Amino acid sequence: MATEVAAPSQNWQELVARKQSECKQKIPSEWTLSTDLLAVPPRLLEHDLPRRSGLLSELELDLTEKYTAAQLLAKLALGEASSLAVTTAFCKRAAIAQQVTSCLTETFFPEALERAKSLDAYLKREGNPIGPLHGLPISIKDSFNVKGVQSTIGYVEFLKHEPATTNSALVELLLALGAVLYVKSNIPQTMMTGDSDNNIFGRTLNPHNTSLTAGGSSGGEGALVAFRGSILGVGTDIAGSIRIPALCCGVYGFKPTTSRVPFGGQVSGALEGVPIVAPSAGPLGHSISDLQLFMNAVVGDGHAWRYDQTAAAVPWNSSQPAKLKNNESLTIGVLSEDKQFPLHPPVKRALQNAVEKLARAGHKIVSIENDTDDDLSVAYANRVGFQYFVYGPHIDHIAPSGEPPVNSVAKHASPMFTGPWPVDMELDTFEKIQKLHEARSRISDAWRQTWVKQKLDVIIAPGAQNTAVGYDTFGWPPYSLIWNVLDYPACIIPFGKASKELDPTEMKTTDSVQPDYIPGEVDGAPCAIQVVTTRFQDEACLQVADIIDRAIRN
Repeated sequence: MATEVAAPSQNWQELVARKQSECKQKIPSEWTLSTDLLAVPPRLLEHDLPRRSGLLSELELDLTEKYTAAQLLAKLALGEASSLAVTTAFCKRAAIAQQVTSCLTETFFPEALERAKSLDAYLKREGNPIGPLHGLPISIKDSFNVKGVQSTIGYVEFLKHEPATTNSALVELLLALGAVLYVKSNIPQTMMTGDSDNNIFGRTLNPHNTSLTAGGSSGGEGALVAFRGSILGVGTDIAGSIRIPALCCGVYGFKPTTSRVPFGGQVSGALEGVPIVAPSAGPLGHSISDLQLFMNAVVGDGHAWRYDQTAAAVPWNSSQPAKLKNNESLTIGVLSEDKQFPLHPPVKRALQNAVEKLARAGHKIVSIENDTDDDLSVAYANRVGFQYFVYGPHIDHIAPSGEPPVNSVAKHASPMFTGPWPVDMELDTFEKIQKLHEARSRISDAWRQTWVKQKLDVIIAPGAQNTAVGYDTFGWPPYSLIWNVLDYPACIIPFGKASKELDPTEMKTTDSVQPDYIPGEVDGAPCAIQVVTTRFQDEACLQVADIIDRAIRN
């Protein structure tokens, strides 16, 4: 009897080629760009490709460019715009965005259009929308499961996985609220770097300047929203993964307190059940009101727990605190620069400009020094956060397929150049967990005392030490991870732009985990500020962010 010989396993390039072909075929041929249209300049948004392409009608351009999410929802609820028309417009624009920025992983346009038709029929039949997000297209990060669609999160090995058979908790909730899901967006290999690049779907490019990073790990969402291929997107954030793409791509982003938004049923590739700095899910959009709309709909009357056992049964409270109702001035803490992570000149200028405008608007400004006490130190909090990421066993999902690590992953950026491990790495695992808990508790209590002593209403800070920078140079995210360690809600407000004329002097770093400031490279890149409040003060965070946003723009 002949012995059967096992067929050789496919190499990783074959798996990738098959997936790329499958994804390319899912974009309708009538939505594909000609070779001459694909030859776009680096400053993609200024090129106005959707209009130049001729693929969108004037109505579709209007629907994707001239409305907030709330305004579109009002038109949809009244039947002034059909979900089919709105969904078609955003599907087309997302398809264009994908061809020039590689911002997407999966597309399911036919299913989205069918759902839009059914929602239009429901509205016509019942006379009422199905929910607060009725007919609105919403994009989601690749890590969220959608029935019938793969979630590979940038690992070639995960191409061997079958499509999802169940929806993530948030996907179920969004559908129940009436949303239309149409695309999933690109991420980095491992989902733990500031550059959304992987060996399957390639590198997501920044629409403001395609030679700069779009950020990570929700970089596809940042690029898609900036291109207006999405009116409202959903990312996740464990160290800045919503806020970094928001600031790199010049859009608004919000990291809620953990458990406010259903997080369950995603693909992460990480071990579950071990103590960690927990991630949260949240929105990226074009205004503070878009972020509030998403949170109000998703958190709602506290119904999120019905979809996810980890979600808090805490309603969204839209009523304003007395201080805001009475238009009283705010006490605003300003996080000072950590000397280990010096701010690039455009970032420092944007923050100073915002502080000056807020002071002129009558708000009290209080400087929060962080270099005199380890427990308030940005660098120390980052070392604690990093040790949480690496203290225990990890699963290697890169090696099994034979694919190489992408550049940003291979660099192994960490904040350990700023000082020693907070906890001895030679300790027993349970001792390390206990000591890390104690260190994190000290940080939390030190910040609690600062809020109380200074009578703070809010803190503003840089979102990062830099703007979007060249590929694979974003490095470690010190000014975002600190708020994950504290589990504080934090919002990114785009404000200002880098300028080689205003900030002409280069800034070089002496280590490999921080980007250099090269004025000509980042000229015109969006700047941003970050607005932070204490745990479970998510409503206040966005309410105060709205006040700050209006003040700095006036």
